[in-house]
Amino acid sequence: MSLTVYRKAHFNAAHRLYKEGWSDEKNLEVFGKCSNPKYHGHNYELEVGVSGEIDPETGFLIDLKKLKEIIKEEVEDPFDHKNLNEEVPEFQNLNPTVENIAIVIWNKLRERLGPKYDISVKLYETPRNFVVYNG
Repeated sequence: MSLTVYRKAHFNAAHRLYKEGWSDEKNLEVFGKCSNPKYHGHNYELEVGVSGEIDPETGFLIDLKKLKEIIKEEVEDPFDHKNLNEEVPEFQNLNPTVENIAIVIWNKLRERLGPKYDISVKLYETPRNFVVYNG
């Protein structure tokens, strides 16, 4: 029997959406107020889904305490209260859109969780804007 367990997390971060080489006017036209050269922030809400088979010995799909620790180490610690553009290495050459942030998170979790599980990342940038990435 396959099922999915979920863990929620939260982080606050600033970013600027822009394309280097474009004028401020072109960036404003494409990215709107999200291209503010002084940055802006979001209260991101994250839901991580882990799917697979229940271990018959433990009754767990995954130890949720361990999943909590992995999310803290891979997402919350490196992203929370950071300027994504300037302080997070993955975004040095990658525009930190909600789509790209979700993919980066998925890749970081994929490395830690291994191929035993299917994983999904649902990332809310605002209560009404979110992305789901399944790899």
